[in-house]
Amino acid sequence: MTDTPKLVESVEDLVRYFHDAETPVEDWRIGTEHEKIGIRPDTRERVPYEGERGIRALLERIGEVDGWAPMMERDHLIGLRKQGASITLEPGGQIELSGAPLLTLGETCREFNGHVDLLGRLAGEFDIAWLALGADPLHEVATIPQVPKARYEIMREYLPTRGSLALEMMHATATVQANYDYSDEEDMAAKMRTAMACSPVASAIFANSSICQGKESGFASRRVEVWRHVDPDRCGLLPFVLEPDFGYREYAEWALDVPIFFVVRGDRYIPGNGVSFREFLAGGFAGERPTVADWDLHLTTLFPEVRLKRVIEVRGADAVPRDLICALPALWKGLLYDADACAAAWEIARGWSGEELEAARRDVARAGLRARIAGRELLEVAGELVEIAGEGLRAFAEGIGTDVDERVFLDPIRAQLERGRSPGEEILELWRGEWQGDMDCLIDYARY
Repeated sequence: MTDTPKLVESVEDLVRYFHDAETPVEDWRIGTEHEKIGIRPDTRERVPYEGERGIRALLERIGEVDGWAPMMERDHLIGLRKQGASITLEPGGQIELSGAPLLTLGETCREFNGHVDLLGRLAGEFDIAWLALGADPLHEVATIPQVPKARYEIMREYLPTRGSLALEMMHATATVQANYDYSDEEDMAAKMRTAMACSPVASAIFANSSICQGKESGFASRRVEVWRHVDPDRCGLLPFVLEPDFGYREYAEWALDVPIFFVVRGDRYIPGNGVSFREFLAGGFAGERPTVADWDLHLTTLFPEVRLKRVIEVRGADAVPRDLICALPALWKGLLYDADACAAAWEIARGWSGEELEAARRDVARAGLRARIAGRELLEVAGELVEIAGEGLRAFAEGIGTDVDERVFLDPIRAQLERGRSPGEEILELWRGEWQGDMDCLIDYARY
């Protein structure tokens, strides 16, 4: 016997969804998500889903050797799950590890390294090089194989009507993200506000997609630029988050007006055809009434730079090498999990307008750490935020009574700032100099 889905009757039900996710400080965890683009190192082709050395076969092999359970959709293997973590597929076959909620940065770093080490052990068997880059350095979208996943089929139809680079986002980019808990509405608002304002700074630190389609992309982060042309309804910076009265209801009201991608009933995906969740709530859609599960799914189809679900998800960074992968959750944990650090970071950013942040985001896409934000050198601001994060990590550890010093995880960012260039800028210097535009050099340099 299956449980009857819980219907959504009012906006209050949607606001309660966020209230119900509140988590006491002692139970706060970190979840890290990281995507990787795979290519054939000899032929330089993207890896298809099907075939004896394709993505499906790789997932099957991972399940066999490491005890992951399959996730199926129709007859397609679309992911794996194990102990609170999952391995899923992005639209172009990028592999994403969505890590389990873990207590320490050391645990999440070991989780990531274990995952990449496993892929490395299987690399020869499947002839795949996994690249620590924020965008495919070689291929146009039309040449990239597609994953047969129902939600992506609908997104491929809908998103190009909203943004010129939507398909490039889906198939040719890769990111690293991190998820954080909140204790109550005030804590959520403080974290969201600080993270939204500081997001362009994090994007600059991790900008890592300067080579695309076999040549210079014109950007330190092509991925950041791509995301600016996906869907204005559901993407970008959200200026209302910066307002002093921001809370659960304000986020819910925004999300209500975003068109739904689809409604899922059993194994059927019903395209939303431009219907907003507000319209779904008011009058139903396709003979269906909205459920809490529909709201939960809808929230995963919204892509602002910082996203509110049952956790707060920071989303602005390119995929990067191993040491920086572990540094990203450290940066945000230090800024968000200690109230004094969060307030100190907001004190730096509180005067920045939505227009200034969007201008900084445009500048970051092109210039990385050489960008400016609200009239200041972004590199200087980044240095201040990293020091605040370090103090936040120390204070949070002291507050929960642990002697584990996690500030060491910020060292790769400090080194990056000392050099004064984002990873993408450093790659561009090598591309123009030592490598002389040789793609094999970039592949060797970037592979995990």
